[in-house]
Amino acid sequence: MNLLIIDFDGLGLDLALRAQAYGHEVRWFVRHEPNGDRNLVGDGLIKRVAHWEDHMKWADLIFTTDNCKYIYPLERYRDKGYPIFGPSIDTARWEQDRTHGEGVMKQAGIKTIPSTEFHNYDDAIAFIQKNPGRYVSKPLGDGNKALSYVAQDAAEMLYMLTYWKKKNAYKGSFILQEFHKGIEMAVGGWFGPGGFSKNVLENWEFKKFMNDDLGVATGEQGTILRYTEESLLAEKVLYPLEGFLHGLNYTGYIDVNCIIDKQGTPWPLEFTTRPGWPLFQIQQALHKGDPIQWMKDLLNGKDTLRVSHDIACGVVISIPDYPYSKLSKKDVSGFPLWGITEDDALKNIHLSFVKLGTAPEMDGDKIKMDVPMYVTAGQYVCTVSGTGKTVESAKCSAYDTIKDKIHIPNSIMYRTDIGCRLEEQLDELHDNGYCLDMVYE
Repeated sequence: MNLLIIDFDGLGLDLALRAQAYGHEVRWFVRHEPNGDRNLVGDGLIKRVAHWEDHMKWADLIFTTDNCKYIYPLERYRDKGYPIFGPSIDTARWEQDRTHGEGVMKQAGIKTIPSTEFHNYDDAIAFIQKNPGRYVSKPLGDGNKALSYVAQDAAEMLYMLTYWKKKNAYKGSFILQEFHKGIEMAVGGWFGPGGFSKNVLENWEFKKFMNDDLGVATGEQGTILRYTEESLLAEKVLYPLEGFLHGLNYTGYIDVNCIIDKQGTPWPLEFTTRPGWPLFQIQQALHKGDPIQWMKDLLNGKDTLRVSHDIACGVVISIPDYPYSKLSKKDVSGFPLWGITEDDALKNIHLSFVKLGTAPEMDGDKIKMDVPMYVTAGQYVCTVSGTGKTVESAKCSAYDTIKDKIHIPNSIMYRTDIGCRLEEQLDELHDNGYCLDMVYE
């Protein structure tokens, strides 16, 4: 099969390598850097193309990694029947325009958390002063994840809004959402003309940079996930969306992230209508067989995705100055990933900002120079996955691989507690009927 990957940032390398190893021909478009430099990710590993539109007719399957940069020109091809697997303009709005997404949920009969949209900081500050309470601030559109903020009280939110105003931190719209206490859990599914795949994905993201959910929000530092054919959360917040998705002729992944309160009520926080990163990479640890044929089949209304029902744990590996990205990718490129083989990269090490390069390597007690190997092409290096029958065994598998295989100069960084909070949370989830067949250890 001819696979064309249209990539906003370079996160599709793992899928490209897996598809290529399975015998498919892969062409990969990655946008240039904002300063005009060519993105170095994947050099020497995958055939890169300069203009994605030149290869649309060649492709049997077109996979898009995001729902922002190229979504409008791609819509013309979708309307003409091109085999595009990924978000459309309409479904992208569910995620990027949180107010619109909340409206979709309400139409589907799903309870939502009250929120108010703002277009400037002054109005938000006045709102907090008039309605003191605990709120969460979230940017609309493709805003900086660091501007998603959970305040401890009204005074803290007031301070942060004033701080962002002084820094002119964000010029777009944002919402203030009432804070609901509970367990954060998401459920997602692969959707096509035949409806949802029979296996849905329950997942628990760890979004902060540091252990114990400290530090800045990065989007996702690691995740626990599993496929299941029976999900109470899917019944409540995912399956009610099926008619809307059919109406939009959607094919791709959709995920609903929720807070589940003490009474077991799920309160949706947001949609994800695209592959999640590194969620999609961790999913590969549970997928069986051909890595892309099932996507082509889903476009044609057939559910052929085969998965393991084990639990997977994924941990993001990065190097400084992630997550701030003040250095150019050239400044953080070329650091060797010693000891990682091609087999590792097709098993449980999912490469992100990586290319082929050379570096010195020890051969016994001697140094060999200019040895070909994987080297970094940015700060977001890879995700390491592990699987097992329990959360604990999946965690141990992932962290054992990190200990044994990950040796990168320049001070690698990763969280060491991915999955730990589920040790207590699973008991409460079980009490409310969720994940009854899932155990921690």
